[in-house]
Amino acid sequence: ASSPDEEWPEVEKAEKLARGAALKWASGVFYRPEKLEGLGQYRSREKQRNNSIQSRLKSTVQSYLEGVSAGLEQLRSAAQEVQSVCQDLGAARWALLDSADHFQGLQQMRALMAEHVQLASVVQVLPQLFSVHEVFSHTQQLLHGQHLLEAHAEIMMVEHLRDDILSQLHLRGLSSAQATVLSYFSGLQDLNESLAKQLWDIVGNSLRLVREDPVLFVTAVRIIEREEKIDDTVLLEATFLPPGRPKGWRQKFYNILQEAITGAHFHATCMDAEGPELARHLAALQKDILSKLHVVKNLMVQCVPAHYNILSICTTTYHQALTSHLQDILREDLDKQALFLLLEWALRVYHSPEMMGHPDLLPEVDVSALGPLMSPELVDQTERKYVVKVRVSVLEWMQRTLEVEFKEWFREEEPEMDHQGFFQSALPIIVMQMLNENIQVASLITDSLQQKVYNMALEELEAFLGRLREALVQCGKEHQKDRSVPKYYVSYLLAMLNNNLALSSSVSSLLPNTAHREVPASLQAALDRTQKKACQLLLEELLLDLQ
Repeated sequence: ASSPDEEWPEVEKAEKLARGAALKWASGVFYRPEKLEGLGQYRSREKQRNNSIQSRLKSTVQSYLEGVSAGLEQLRSAAQEVQSVCQDLGAARWALLDSADHFQGLQQMRALMAEHVQLASVVQVLPQLFSVHEVFSHTQQLLHGQHLLEAHAEIMMVEHLRDDILSQLHLRGLSSAQATVLSYFSGLQDLNESLAKQLWDIVGNSLRLVREDPVLFVTAVRIIEREEKIDDTVLLEATFLPPGRPKGWRQKFYNILQEAITGAHFHATCMDAEGPELARHLAALQKDILSKLHVVKNLMVQCVPAHYNILSICTTTYHQALTSHLQDILREDLDKQALFLLLEWALRVYHSPEMMGHPDLLPEVDVSALGPLMSPELVDQTERKYVVKVRVSVLEWMQRTLEVEFKEWFREEEPEMDHQGFFQSALPIIVMQMLNENIQVASLITDSLQQKVYNMALEELEAFLGRLREALVQCGKEHQKDRSVPKYYVSYLLAMLNNNLALSSSVSSLLPNTAHREVPASLQAALDRTQKKACQLLLEELLLDLQ
């Protein structure tokens, strides 16, 4: 057997620590001889404290031993109870094994009970099942009389009956019987289609009905909301999805309304490329859209739930349809007036107080959040088309002006004089006025269009000066053949010199509201060449006169 110290090494360690602590304490207290006189008192006090500690230890150990004894007694009792339960379970197991044959009869009873429950359910709905076709006929009559709420209530009742039966069959795995049920309730499909047709006719004419018969429109919206609630309920349960669900009639409402708006105003038609017809078309669109949005804001909004955002939906539909419609129009070969009208209408009129910025529509209608009616790329493309058309017009006008000017050189009269007595003609005024008017008109649309027309004007003026020089050369050749033709050759050469100076001084004022611009180098060179050509012809004539 091992010694107590080997079994309890902690006790030996604790005793050594206690002896060391006591030795340290005694050496500190009795390090002087006079302290030894109190040795008896210290011994008595330590003895009392030691007795007190031993008493508490004995009490603690006694309490611990009593607890251990009680625990052992409880364990002994629990073991006896477990043994008793095991015996009872064994007896129950043998009893169950002896009764296994009797449970087969209970299984048959369970099947009979399930069949009884099904039959009881069928018996409960038999009156409703027998009346289904009668309900179909009555519902059809209600639909013909436009009693839509009552008709829809009966449709919902029959649908609920059908869906309940189908759900029970689905839960019991009787899928083969579902086809029979669907065949019996097949009339529901026709009723739903008939109801839906009337609803979508109402929605398609909603902008008229909210003014003439809002009750009919409100009825349609109420039915749509009923169906939406049923859809939500069915989708939340997610155990059985009845046939035809979800119907999604609210989204269908939006689609029909958008189709009605688009079809009423924006069906593709062959547009005349001439401006007057397009102007009438855009004016009609402006008037009608403004009128319809007033109806939506003041009447239709009151007929639908707030979450429909009906004013926003209609505004967005009109905006998107207009965007597509303008793109369709721009695919035609439009003249310059039509192109100008489109740009002005899309960039100015559309956002003005005369249309989408009308005080009666604000602040609910805000098309600024929908993006531009014409994209920047489309605007730039249209502006370039417009400049091409204007260029053709300017070229034709300048050509006619030059032809008239050329004929005037051969008149039997001297050219006109200004207030200072210098020869001149109307050529500079006509040319600059035409260019300036086109630039001014373009400034009504955008700065970019004005700049494009300005650049085009300078290019055409430069080309015109080239043709003017050619006309001067042609006139000089005619004069060389017969010096009496033109009669006032020198006077008209002087007039052309003055005209050229007038053109040169007017170029810088073509672009209004801007600082003085220098004449482009190529244009200045064209002006100089024209001036030199006129001077050359004049000097040649003077030399001939001197000779």
